[in-house]
Amino acid sequence: MRQNLISLASGTLFGAGLAVSGMIDPARVRAFLDVTDAWDPTLAFVMAGAILPMAIAWFVVRRRSTPIAAEQFHTPATSPIDRRLIGGAALFGIGWGIVGLCPGPAIAALAIQPLPALIFIAAMALGAAVHRFAFTSRRSA
Repeated sequence: MRQNLISLASGTLFGAGLAVSGMIDPARVRAFLDVTDAWDPTLAFVMAGAILPMAIAWFVVRRRSTPIAAEQFHTPATSPIDRRLIGGAALFGIGWGIVGLCPGPAIAALAIQPLPALIFIAAMALGAAVHRFAFTSRRSA
């Protein structure tokens, strides 16, 4: 129960930060990505503002033997940069540039712009399902 409450509080804080900073507004994100016209550097400040607390969090995690609200840390394994990673990053970037949303802000945008966010989330879920089906089919064949 404690872990669920911490997750809820963290997600609420993250969503509120996205909303307050304007990062759930696709027009603002597209303006940041469009460096040839009326560039809006706001997203750069949001990203820079996220780096310091994340650096502190990683510093603290490395010095603790166990987390506060779980039995063990669940840190991702390091993997090499390969074609699949580069292709996925490119697809993510293209989608982000066209729509102005990525998964986190899209979920937060459900509260402010429900229809466009829901369309994006449905398309994202469909893409994830197609990916899962394609890679599951290859492994079992």
